[in-house]
Amino acid sequence: MWYQAGMLLPTLAALVLTQAPPPLTTVSEQSGWKRTGRYAEAESLCRAFPKAFPGKVRCDTIGTTPEGRPLLALVASADGTLTPAAAARKQRPVVFFQGGIHSGEIDGKDAGFWLLRDLLAGKEQPGVLKRVTAVFVPVFNVDGHERFNPNHRPNQVGPEEMGFRVTAQNLNLNRDYVKADAPETVLLLKYLNAWDPLVYVDLHVTDGAKFEPDVSVGLKPQKSGPPGLRALGTKLVDELFTGLTAQGHQPLRFYPSFRVDDDPTSGFAYGVPPPRFSHAFWSVHHRFGVLVETHSWKNYEQRVKATRDVLEGLLKLVARDGAALQAAVKAEDQRAVAGQVREVVLGWKNTSKREAIAFKGYAYERLPSDISGQPYIRYDDTQPQTWKVPYLPDVEPAVTAKLPEGGYLVSAAHAAWVAPKLAAHGIAFQRLTRAVPAAKVESFHSKDFQFQVRTNEGHQGLTAKGEWRPDTQDLPVGTLYVPVAQKNVQLVAHLFEPAGPDSLLTWGFFNAHFEQKEYIEDYVLEPFARELLAKDA
Repeated sequence: MWYQAGMLLPTLAALVLTQAPPPLTTVSEQSGWKRTGRYAEAESLCRAFPKAFPGKVRCDTIGTTPEGRPLLALVASADGTLTPAAAARKQRPVVFFQGGIHSGEIDGKDAGFWLLRDLLAGKEQPGVLKRVTAVFVPVFNVDGHERFNPNHRPNQVGPEEMGFRVTAQNLNLNRDYVKADAPETVLLLKYLNAWDPLVYVDLHVTDGAKFEPDVSVGLKPQKSGPPGLRALGTKLVDELFTGLTAQGHQPLRFYPSFRVDDDPTSGFAYGVPPPRFSHAFWSVHHRFGVLVETHSWKNYEQRVKATRDVLEGLLKLVARDGAALQAAVKAEDQRAVAGQVREVVLGWKNTSKREAIAFKGYAYERLPSDISGQPYIRYDDTQPQTWKVPYLPDVEPAVTAKLPEGGYLVSAAHAAWVAPKLAAHGIAFQRLTRAVPAAKVESFHSKDFQFQVRTNEGHQGLTAKGEWRPDTQDLPVGTLYVPVAQKNVQLVAHLFEPAGPDSLLTWGFFNAHFEQKEYIEDYVLEPFARELLAKDA
């Protein structure tokens, strides 16, 4: 028996080798794009890539999630430019892309591993990683990723099971970029700021109606933001879409959500979201933020391929045009540091311009529902149909703030929680080490304010209309001073200008200051009122 086993060993070894999957292939590829792997696969691949491509890949642990899982990133460069310091020294453009911020929308994870493997092996775009460093976070919402279930996204075609939209703390990371509540957000912000990527790409899957286009790419700035960057952003999208169309895709320049829910005839609009969203957040840093949304009704293989093709196209364009893009970004940084930015747009709206577009949808009919009593849409995706619908292509400022001459002051009473947020954002600030009595400042006054009825992301929001007025305040030791003459001036304004949609005030961090705290009895008020009337009726 011993000899028989010995004779069989070579045969068994050969059998095992022939059945082993190709190196660095994902569960998705191995399953024919039916499944996606659990997070253990991402951990294993992060360790395996540096071994397969020594000197060209790093596996970074950004930190640990609330449930104790590592938040990981792969850094890839063909010439070993694998740290923020090395990239800065070489003036190397960095493209940072992430999957799984909403972990049910997991196309980006599998597309990123697939693309990096082929780029590093020289199968695609040989030489591109000598001119650009790629930083890849496979899954941002790691704890949400492990809440696997087949029913998390009922109108998404594959994979068979997927993670959940929000974190273990039930926070939506793609609403958290400014307020930075989630521990995951704080970890990522510090890592993102260390790399300071030229382009930051967030990979999603959209829900919604049935139509033919398979991917939308929302790149900012194009029609908003610094004028010097708009033309470059538009050029990036134009050339990216030329390549995607040649590959058989039908890319969209706008987020494909109807202006009126469930009504195709309402059409679409180009929008500029507030900086709570990833791509808008990075664009207020006067860099390029990109939102990629594949379409949930395409199958998983189609969606992953579309995501990969977008990433490959962006890497190719940045590798080619990186120097010009970096020069434009540097010029905007210099303007901000020199204090030349005196006004910041906090919100945008569509202009009155309308145009008709031909949009490739499917035949549909609106019917009354005998179940809900409401009208509903029934699509027939066997019958392609071109819709003639309105489109709102342009935007204009809706909310604008004039910046203070010096900067913003945060009272010592709030410094303990504001300072860590500023640090996470890489915003420069100082602490007063000696008191300043009777300082000439401006303070915000509001009599017209309203609390939101429902909470949002655990906050009771506040809308306060008011104005800044000249004031005199004693500034104790520990008061924070946040100058506006700094690179992140736009983000500073979004944090501290009350009218901003993502200001700390709007999110409800200062609600206690809008509540009545002291009172006076009616029997005291009555004679006082009579006294006043007697003096001046």
